Amino acid sequence: MKKVRFLLKLGLFLSIVGMVIIGGIYIYAYFTPAISLNSANSYYIYDNKDNVIYQGSNNSEWVRLENIDDKLKQYIISIEDQHFYYHKGFDLLRIIRVMLANIRHGKITAGASSISQQYVKNLFLEFDQTWERKIEEAFLTIRMETHYSKDEILEGYLNTIYFGNGIYGVKDATQYYFNKDISDITMEEAIILAGIPKSPNNYNPIANKEASLKRMNLVANTLYENEVISKEELEALDFENVPLHGKHTSNNLDTLMYYQEAVIDELESLDSIPKSLLDSGGLRIFTNLDMDTQTKMEESMKEHVLEDDTQVASIVIDPNTSKVLALAGGKNYAKSQYNRVTKAKRQVGSTIKPFLYYSALANGMTASSTFKSEETTFVFQENKTYAPTNYGNTYGNKDISMAAALSYSDNIYAVKTHLFLGENTLVNTMKNVGLKESLSPNPSLALGAVEINMFDYANAYTTLASGGEKNDIYFINRIEDIDGNIIYEHKDKKNQVLDPSLVYILNEMMSNTYNYSFVDYNSPTVLYLNGKLSRKYALKSGTTDNDYWIAGYNKDALMLVWAGNDLNEKAPKAYSKIIKDIWLDTVEDYLKDHEDTWYELPSDVVAVPMDPISGKYNAKSNTLFYFLDGSQTLYINEKKKK
Repeated sequence: MKKVRFLLKLGLFLSIVGMVIIGGIYIYAYFTPAISLNSANSYYIYDNKDNVIYQGSNNSEWVRLENIDDKLKQYIISIEDQHFYYHKGFDLLRIIRVMLANIRHGKITAGASSISQQYVKNLFLEFDQTWERKIEEAFLTIRMETHYSKDEILEGYLNTIYFGNGIYGVKDATQYYFNKDISDITMEEAIILAGIPKSPNNYNPIANKEASLKRMNLVANTLYENEVISKEELEALDFENVPLHGKHTSNNLDTLMYYQEAVIDELESLDSIPKSLLDSGGLRIFTNLDMDTQTKMEESMKEHVLEDDTQVASIVIDPNTSKVLALAGGKNYAKSQYNRVTKAKRQVGSTIKPFLYYSALANGMTASSTFKSEETTFVFQENKTYAPTNYGNTYGNKDISMAAALSYSDNIYAVKTHLFLGENTLVNTMKNVGLKESLSPNPSLALGAVEINMFDYANAYTTLASGGEKNDIYFINRIEDIDGNIIYEHKDKKNQVLDPSLVYILNEMMSNTYNYSFVDYNSPTVLYLNGKLSRKYALKSGTTDNDYWIAGYNKDALMLVWAGNDLNEKAPKAYSKIIKDIWLDTVEDYLKDHEDTWYELPSDVVAVPMDPISGKYNAKSNTLFYFLDGSQTLYINEKKKK
């Protein structure tokens, strides 16, 4: 009995202490300044002409609670926080019930955040789950509940809740999904909206109709169980025939959100930026986005891509500054939020060969260096073999120059070069140009049989396009607080990592991928674009079993385009041409007002007329090969001896 009485007294004591502490926290919160309820997601994104192209939930169309459809209010409260009007920020019974359910299932199957807690989460730019962050959220929730009425909190929440596709607030959500005013929505539409916030990307009815339908029915049944709708209303619901709109009222590009999402990702990586919007009062984010280029890129994608499951991703960069001018992580953000530029990894195929041939130039080879193009089986230690093939099993069965090998994308030449240099040479070059992906030295690396993230790969290609200068590509130019004070400004970290003279020689060789002079037993891989280009470019295509690539640049523009299937299945061969058209349309449009310039000839580089296929000196040839001054004499002297 003594033990029982002791435990009862201890329990009573701890309960009193707990109530005193909690009461003290609420009292302290009462005397702290009130949180500004309409500051959540108060940030603005600008393009490179300082035009606002996106803003968070803090917009001019804040809707008063009394003007929001009663059905929608009821449904969201019932689904998100059934006891919202009866607790002080935390639904303790729900928290206990959810904890027990999660323990029973052995994993997190549900959350227990109240509407007030969810609103507080909107005050942060990132969604990390540190204990420090959770404690701060809890205290902010108490402050909110202390200073504001439930109606005021609900109004703020409904105006800032995220509905996917860059849509915040119930007014913009009804406009986007249904092209309606907030006061005109039907019961089905209100249920659809009530189901989205739990997981906006998964339950977006435009992107994921099947998952959305399951969610609609679950929400409807929950509303019935909570006695919010009747049995008759439940049975009369018809979600299948609800017309969907899926259009923004401004900047209505299907791909723009991919760029905006990448901006937020970069924003969250900056240590100097307050993670809580409360600390900054709001942000103005000035980016490198060129809306004309983004628009042209999307228009070209819509014109050329097929109505199939194949996805297309692309990125445009200014090599002089490393600014990302445009980006499309897929064909349509509303239908797929997966950003294939920043998140996916795909085999890069022959687009890796320019880096291989730079390595060759840096190790004493020249554009005239030859290997025999023929069927070859390479034998290694322990009798291991590797037998790459050329596309279409086309071989010259003769010695060909490096320039010809690059023009044809000859796989045999590439592997011979790779093994001649040593497999670590290409690995080191890729690391040197800024590639973050860790590569393994093996024979197939020369053919791009490695998965690389497109954004990472574009960073490496920018080093070639800039003449060998490494400088990380980026989206954000500067950030100001809401009062115009600069709190972040991008600083370049340029580093000359490649020999500019050798890069010049490489770029000249890459301009032969569409040069008719190289038509022989094979044709240059990008010959399709010959006659369509208004100026000179360095170009390289790449094809794997399931991927199509084109990378091309001059000193003012770099663009990479990829096409493939998310399930890593074969894509139609038509995309080999389609991505070239997208590249052509976009880059040519961006450069139309730029001066037609090419890289300046270095003082230690000379041009010599050569036979394009054999790489031998030919004074009558119209094809120029470029050499470091002195290295060309070997080929000229050999001709004179003969």
